[in-house]
Amino acid sequence: MAYVSMGEAHRRITEYLNRFCDAVSYQDSSMLCRLLSFSSNSPSLISLADALNVFQDASSLIRQSEKFSEYGEILAHLFRSLQSYRVGNLVEAYLAFDKFANAFVQEFRNWESAWALEALYVVCYEIRILAEKADKELTSNGKSPEKLKAAGSLLMKVFGVLAGKGPKRVGALYVTCQLFKTYFKLGTVNLCRSVIRSIETARIFDFEEFPRRDKVTYMYYTGRLEVFNENFPAADTKLSYALQHCNPRRERNIRMILKYLIPVKLSLGIIPKDELLQKYNLHEYMNVVQALRKGDLRLLRHALQEHEDRFLRSGVYLVLEKLELQVYQRLMKKIYIIQKLSDPARAHQLKLEVIAKALRWLEIDMDLDEVECIMTILIYKNLVKGYLAHKSKVVVLSKQDPFPKLNGKPVSS
Repeated sequence: MAYVSMGEAHRRITEYLNRFCDAVSYQDSSMLCRLLSFSSNSPSLISLADALNVFQDASSLIRQSEKFSEYGEILAHLFRSLQSYRVGNLVEAYLAFDKFANAFVQEFRNWESAWALEALYVVCYEIRILAEKADKELTSNGKSPEKLKAAGSLLMKVFGVLAGKGPKRVGALYVTCQLFKTYFKLGTVNLCRSVIRSIETARIFDFEEFPRRDKVTYMYYTGRLEVFNENFPAADTKLSYALQHCNPRRERNIRMILKYLIPVKLSLGIIPKDELLQKYNLHEYMNVVQALRKGDLRLLRHALQEHEDRFLRSGVYLVLEKLELQVYQRLMKKIYIIQKLSDPARAHQLKLEVIAKALRWLEIDMDLDEVECIMTILIYKNLVKGYLAHKSKVVVLSKQDPFPKLNGKPVSS
């Protein structure tokens, strides 16, 4: 920390107080955003924090001026938070910021217009980020992490302030997205449902009136929820919306969307082009896609094993694992095509032994009973049209469309 004289500290604090009060008086939202953005680590906020740690009695400056004292409660908590943040005491920084945020939200509630909406977004973002950092500090000290959960409660309070009639309601979706990020981090995604109901069923909201940025984020998270619920058509609709409306220059965001959209598309029988995977550095899906194209069960299992940790963290491992049935279907089709070339008259009759040999060639050892079980499932799931002749150990395929395409529909349950 650079040396700061008492006089310089006084000047910096007074300058900040003037800028804060002017931003409110002139309804300068962009200025207010800059004054509240802790995580930006801007030089001006760092220099203010250094000044606060030298002067130590900024509260007296606030009380001495009628101009400053009007926002005394807000500013006092904000200064305490910034002081603690600067010296790395993140739990104390969070506790003070929580008090500041509550005071700011109360003030925001009293303002008739929505001029400070962007500043409120900054407060919501900062408290979530600060809570995550505070929880890391608590965990490292062997204590229970609890601040992010508390931040979620504050965000719900903000949502309640915005979820009414009037111009402020357009901010509800941004806060909803911050809640999603909080609940996903905490592993309490079930809490998303009540907020989703409020957004999607309340008559006061028109989804299209929300900012594009917030709509994309909302569709991304609700799409992920549909993936977890294995509602793939709904997931496809939401994630495709997010992809189509995402800023094309935001390649990282596009990649995040595709991480979930690709497993969904594969589950619906839609295979992406290799160029797409390469462009967005989604190499973990390359062998999964190749396995589906070739009917190579060994390759699919190898790909799932190789990237198991990544797929488990994303929550798509089980979705990809269920692609095995489509791979079996593709393998059956290859056997059928080869048999049709060598013996057209009997092409529609696939011996279980031939299928077992094809699997052994892929280093997958199955007895005939296991192969028969797989064939039964494929027929039941409408991935293969035909019937099983149990006694003769033969799958008799339909002569019309024996391997139905999914055509954008999930494998039947």
